[in-house]
Amino acid sequence: MDTDPEFAIRPLIREHTGPVAEIRRTAHGNSSDLTAIVECEKGPFFIKAVRDRPGGPRDSLIREREVDAALVHIAPPLLWDVEEDGWLVLGYEVVDGRSADFAPGSPDLPLVVDTVAQIGRVPLPAFARDWKEARWDRFAASSEEAELFRGDSLLHTDINPDNFLVGGHRAWAVDWAWPTVGAGFIDSALLVVQLIAAGHTPASAEKWATQLPAWHKAAPGAINAFAAANLRMYRAAAARKPDEDWLKAMVEACRAWADHRGVPAE
Repeated sequence: MDTDPEFAIRPLIREHTGPVAEIRRTAHGNSSDLTAIVECEKGPFFIKAVRDRPGGPRDSLIREREVDAALVHIAPPLLWDVEEDGWLVLGYEVVDGRSADFAPGSPDLPLVVDTVAQIGRVPLPAFARDWKEARWDRFAASSEEAELFRGDSLLHTDINPDNFLVGGHRAWAVDWAWPTVGAGFIDSALLVVQLIAAGHTPASAEKWATQLPAWHKAAPGAINAFAAANLRMYRAAAARKPDEDWLKAMVEACRAWADHRGVPAE
């Protein structure tokens, strides 16, 4: 099998693309072997491709393929997929959008908040019921606190400016690499941290979150428990990768939020 993804997938996707003029790699999507725009006879298409072997990126892409059916009007639609000759390739509709601006005063913020609200309204698909969210469990102060993160809401869990494309008067939530099922407020809380990282005060960031129904429905103490667990998680990640500046920035954002809420996270 050829190790060059662009060369390897061309014959596999030809049925869906027709002759390919160009495969143009995108700046984001490091978890896949290839993320690109395919300029072609039947396109263009946005594609994600991974080597078809169990574990890691393949499992993530399979989950992304499954969840697409539940995301009508929220994410760009999946138009075709190929699983052949050692590759899994997803082909999406190309949307005319740019990464969202999360900075204070950005006109994108209402569109992003509305999109997060739409995610919160998606009925839980039967195929997703076993996608239990557990990545924060070991960072919770107790098993009782970890139980506060349980729920039956479909979650995106990777809320950040690059995963919201804004075009015209709307936004799309993209890169559903690891959707899970848990407490509905988690996506709202992740938005708060990202807003702080983008320059908002914790109070301003939470004001945006108050527009989200899941925020108001959170169990007492759940948001505090999550703020502390999220800080611990990013501290651990930053300790493992001390040269990653973005992790340092996330630690500072998480610490500012925990301090604002008066939450100890030692």
